[in-house]
Amino acid sequence: MTHADSYKKQDIKVTVDAIVFGYNQENGISVLLIKRKIAPYINEWALPGGFVLNHETLEEAVERELREEAGIKIDYIEQLFTFGKPDRDPRKRIISISYFALVKSADFRLFAASDAAEAAWFSIYDLPRLAFDHKEIVEKAVARLRAKITYEPIGFELLDNKFLFSDLEQLYMKLLGHDIDRRNFKRKLMSLGLVLELNEKATAAGAGRPGKLYSFDSKKYNQLKTDGFNLNKLI
Repeated sequence: MTHADSYKKQDIKVTVDAIVFGYNQENGISVLLIKRKIAPYINEWALPGGFVLNHETLEEAVERELREEAGIKIDYIEQLFTFGKPDRDPRKRIISISYFALVKSADFRLFAASDAAEAAWFSIYDLPRLAFDHKEIVEKAVARLRAKITYEPIGFELLDNKFLFSDLEQLYMKLLGHDIDRRNFKRKLMSLGLVLELNEKATAAGAGRPGKLYSFDSKKYNQLKTDGFNLNKLI
């Protein structure tokens, strides 16, 4: 068979999958999953996603699937990886382009629709069995997220405008899944000018002393989002 004949017989479909990580201070990092109500893998949990329509861009497709299956709109989502093993989907040869985002989960009210029976947040440390190769996709996304926060200031939108420095430390430790060198971490971020110490203190809760409040320098934050930085030795 010639290459031309192989091309004529090619029958490959394209899908998109969304890995939406949610964060809150109490529960740490979770991922958005939907329960499928159509075959294959009916009644099993999976990532939101589906087939790309002929008239859609990839980004339009993933935005539509999130809206249809979980009832949410994400302002920014970036491409993660392409998954294309021949046997990854029992229906036929299907290539999936995955996208991921990190959001404050409390800002979203989930509403399952379309071919999803339910939509819910699950801790990344306590996931149910996932359909297709979605466990591999989630693992790839977690690895990307943990690598990304060492060279780009991400996730700061998940904190209040004014916060305790311990809140920022907890955010990074939960994103990374391990403790950090807290003293050097603070020194590095302060030296970058990314975090500003305010002349304010948090309202005391209980007998403890009220802690100092901090905020982010939005101009410096945007600059470092572009230029990057290196926290590898500190976290």
